[in-house]
Amino acid sequence: MKFFQLRSLFLVFFVLIFSCKDNEVKKIKVVQEQGVKLPLKHAKGFSVTSYKNYKVLEIYSPWPKADKTFKFALVDKENKDKVVLNSDDFEAVIPIPIERIVVTSTTHLPSLELLDEEQKLVGFPGNKYVSSEKIRAQIDAGKVRELGKNESINTEVLLELHPEVVIAFGIDGNNSALETIKKANIPVIYNGDWVEGSPLAKAEWIKLFGVLFNKEVKADSVYNTIETEYLKAKKLAEHVAKKPSVFSGAMYKDIWYMPNGTSPEAQLLVDANANYLWKNTKGVGSLALNFETVFNKAKAANIWINPSIYSSYKDLEKSNTHYTKFNAFKDKQIYTMSNTKGETGGVLYYELGQSRPDLVLKDLIKICHPELLKDYELFFFKTLN
Repeated sequence: MKFFQLRSLFLVFFVLIFSCKDNEVKKIKVVQEQGVKLPLKHAKGFSVTSYKNYKVLEIYSPWPKADKTFKFALVDKENKDKVVLNSDDFEAVIPIPIERIVVTSTTHLPSLELLDEEQKLVGFPGNKYVSSEKIRAQIDAGKVRELGKNESINTEVLLELHPEVVIAFGIDGNNSALETIKKANIPVIYNGDWVEGSPLAKAEWIKLFGVLFNKEVKADSVYNTIETEYLKAKKLAEHVAKKPSVFSGAMYKDIWYMPNGTSPEAQLLVDANANYLWKNTKGVGSLALNFETVFNKAKAANIWINPSIYSSYKDLEKSNTHYTKFNAFKDKQIYTMSNTKGETGGVLYYELGQSRPDLVLKDLIKICHPELLKDYELFFFKTLN
């Protein structure tokens, strides 16, 4: 009799255990099904999904031909002890909002400033290239440590700073310094904004920073303003009667590098309703052309944009006297972003241009169709000296 009683109790216990496990599985499944995606209009390189007590950040293409998805769990600091996650499922579990951050590209800095979070920056590789007045003030006050060069970050100094996250960019994922940082249990998030295929997609990565700082609403508002201004400018240029012919770049050694027709740089020119002479080309990266090819096609072009590093007609002529044969040179219609610099010589375009494509587009419209924006002053671009 006792045997049957014990057996019955065991069966009941057995059923209860598996019943609880089934219910637990169902609860997890329900939570996952109710995950809410962060709305993204243009960016394709990342996603954020919010669940009840945590978020999942996925980075899909931080460099060309990347074959791995990087997955992070983001947990509110107030709930971090209540949430149990399998760390093997993620690159790292990161408590948010972030209070101490290191970024590794000047293109990351505007997102901090636009979200009023620049004071959270504790280290940067290449402080002398920073143009932002607010961040320069932090650097001058000794609040942002110099970390050397991006490809060989001073890991010793970085580890002393105890950042909660490092925002990096990678060309191919092979960076021994970043691997050292990961081994020290400091999360490294690869920012793939530079791989995106359009200006608005690049700018939308501000929403990634919005999630890290628990400022999704502000990030969305900032981005919507930028997008609205961009589209308004694009529409303004849609019905112009004349499209000036435009080309770009300059020689480096024996090669003339030119944006391909599917690049974000080319899209900006197309959206400005300019006749970009290489708009029908396709590919990844820049076009590599010889001088004769460019000269034959662009010698009579109206406008020359971004002649590499050259800031004056004298320097351009000194580099190659053949440049003087282009009509754009003769007519003084060459524009560069190299002449707009911050306090310590950093080129502003390389820092802010990616985050503010609306300003870049307005510049190009002002250059190509000055009658459309009569009261607008060029922000990034200036004529050669």
